[in-house]
Amino acid sequence: MSEPIREPELIPPRADEQLEVTRLEPWLRARLPATDGPLEVAQFAGGRANLTYLLRFGVHEYVLRRPPLGPVAPGAHDMGREHRVLSRLAPHFALAPHCHLHCDDESLIGAPFQVMERRHGRVLRKPLPADVATRPEICRRVGEMLVDALAALHRVDRVAAGLEDLGRPEGFVARQLAGWTRRWHGAAHEENREMLALVTWLERGTPDSTRVALLHNDYKLDNVMVAADDPGRAVAILDWDMCTTGDPLMDVGYLLNQWVEPGDPPRWIEDSATPTATPGFPSRAEAIARYADATGIEVGAIDWYHAFAAMKFAVIIQQIFIRYHRGQTRDERFAHYDERARSFVRKGCAIAGLAAPA
Repeated sequence: MSEPIREPELIPPRADEQLEVTRLEPWLRARLPATDGPLEVAQFAGGRANLTYLLRFGVHEYVLRRPPLGPVAPGAHDMGREHRVLSRLAPHFALAPHCHLHCDDESLIGAPFQVMERRHGRVLRKPLPADVATRPEICRRVGEMLVDALAALHRVDRVAAGLEDLGRPEGFVARQLAGWTRRWHGAAHEENREMLALVTWLERGTPDSTRVALLHNDYKLDNVMVAADDPGRAVAILDWDMCTTGDPLMDVGYLLNQWVEPGDPPRWIEDSATPTATPGFPSRAEAIARYADATGIEVGAIDWYHAFAAMKFAVIIQQIFIRYHRGQTRDERFAHYDERARSFVRKGCAIAGLAAPA
């Protein structure tokens, strides 16, 4: 096998994340559409969960994705779901890469995996590269593109795409709130009256929504690939392993929770991984209005979805902290995640009008 491919976003596979190709290579050659030439393997350096690799057979390129190392929570990092979604969605939604293969035989590489087409472009993260950050007109186009791509996904006919049986849309919003509330109680290490107040507010105002659309369920800027020569043009949406069916405003609330503005409390900006506080990006109000215009969806209750997303982020962060608190991990990065979780609780309360931003 030759040396790993040299491109800015690619690295040689990390020492503890090597891709075992002895059995994998012949399996791929027998199933992929084109495998002429020697196999080269590199690892995509970005991303914090699933492991992603570039496979190159001569001039033919593919992307292999597998779950992270170690124990995986039930239902998380579902390569079978991602394959099912992408193999059906790609013909109906241009930003969905086509998925060629799925394998649940863990004897090949030690985990289930899927192989999809490669799209070329770049992923924008915080901090933004200088060619974007210093040009407000480009930042505005990036923000508008982010809204437009989500609206386009929510307009997809899920029945025509063969995904009408994905997820359980009936009662989706109430079920999500109940599930994340249970997770909070399972991970809490102390009483948090602000969280109790926030959950009570969410329960009392839970929308009785009948809207149904395909949800990405992890939609954010760094899960969108943009053209290398035009950051305002999307070329792919990535990371579909949590895709489901439900109220589309759940995706919008999730995006808004990361959509910070220059006038927001400093902690909101610090905690967000999305650089929308950079001059030029549309405001949250502009993003909401643009989405509503593109979809025709009524957004009068959007504060509920925004507050719920902050509550959900608090739970996710608290779940990480409790592993540290219980000695299940000694990673010192997580030592103060309890304060991060409390920060998102306070943010949710502020959105709900229950407290001033902290």
